[in-house]
Amino acid sequence: MAKLIEPKILKGFRDFLPAAEIERRSLVERIETSFRLYGFVPIDTPVLEYAGILLGKGGGETEKQIYRFTDHGGRDVAMRFDLTVPFARFMAEHREELPLPFKRYHIAKVWRGENTQRGRYREFTQCDFDCVGSDSAAADFEILLMMRNTLLSIGVGNVTIRLNHRGLFNRFLTRLGCQGQSVEILRTVDKITKAGRDTTLETLQEITGNETAGKILEYIEAKGNFEEILDAITAAAGGPSPESERLSLIRRFMNDAGVSSSFALDPSITRGLDYYTGVVYETFLNELPEIGSVCSGGRYDDLAGLYSKEKLSGVGSSIGLDRLIAALEALGKSEGKGAYVKAVIACVQEEQGGAYQALAEKLRSQGAPCEVFFEEKKLTSQFVLAEKKGAEYVIIPGDGPEEKFTLREIAQRQNRENLSFEEVLSILKRG
Repeated sequence: MAKLIEPKILKGFRDFLPAAEIERRSLVERIETSFRLYGFVPIDTPVLEYAGILLGKGGGETEKQIYRFTDHGGRDVAMRFDLTVPFARFMAEHREELPLPFKRYHIAKVWRGENTQRGRYREFTQCDFDCVGSDSAAADFEILLMMRNTLLSIGVGNVTIRLNHRGLFNRFLTRLGCQGQSVEILRTVDKITKAGRDTTLETLQEITGNETAGKILEYIEAKGNFEEILDAITAAAGGPSPESERLSLIRRFMNDAGVSSSFALDPSITRGLDYYTGVVYETFLNELPEIGSVCSGGRYDDLAGLYSKEKLSGVGSSIGLDRLIAALEALGKSEGKGAYVKAVIACVQEEQGGAYQALAEKLRSQGAPCEVFFEEKKLTSQFVLAEKKGAEYVIIPGDGPEEKFTLREIAQRQNRENLSFEEVLSILKRG
């Protein structure tokens, strides 16, 4: 007898049983509905891209995490590590086919070979939404508003969206004379929550020296409300500038829309990826801040320029679906759905299988999903199976010509007898 292969999966990858997958898809449907309310349309791109496409401007951190290999044709290829870089390639290739500004969303899996932890895996799903073709502060604000309202639509309303402007921070670094180390500094600051203040200060001292490191830390730790922090970092960066004016205008939009309480200006938010050039932001659950950002992004004015001579300004964000689900479970806000169907039709006589399917089709055509059991077994066994599948009711067809039914309410362990088709349908559609 041949040796059996041990069934196992790679670290950082997962199977999803029906209950979990139903929960995920329900969440995605609600997120997708929110995106469409703002006029965003779906796209898709390949899992595999030429490595040069993905690594064009990702930086050293990206190269360490990317799944990269030589395919059977000898090509240097890689699996997408996010959905933004493939979108930039997509825009360069299809620019003439798309109206600007173009607003897209893309919900799909991505892969990163990083250390696994709570809510973070090597294969995970991102829900991206971007607007390309406008450099307006209104576009920045719409993305921020979508982030807030999409989370509200799925029952996560107690959030703080922390934002900053990479350009203003770079202006500050130029004034300090350390613009040449900006990439290292930005990445160091981006990790302050994980690394801690002392470790961040030590790393900054190694990069810039003690005095400059202290000034950088003072900048990113500015305190006060939105306006007070903006005044402080504007002064530190040399006075009013297009970047500080952009933040001021976005704040005005927040106030006008009545949503300002959901946002905070945080100079320590920098985002690690190199392609961000303007406003950047991260979203934290106030009840579970330790899980990290569940929705983040920013403006990337020069990204599409890697693949096209035409400069396309873009701004977007990404919801980390897996981290969000982990957060919802921890907060007890998971829907816990276990089935797509509310009812199953019991098999009383196997030779009546055709009639049972006809009944099921009649219910389905009226918007009542249902499943037909195939094998004739004791009704108690069929009740147990229906409960395991997450159904709420079992429909027991009658023998007579009048098409009367018994409806078993699984949770209550009770039967409702002599029901007409219309009565059964009404009960199924009520909840």
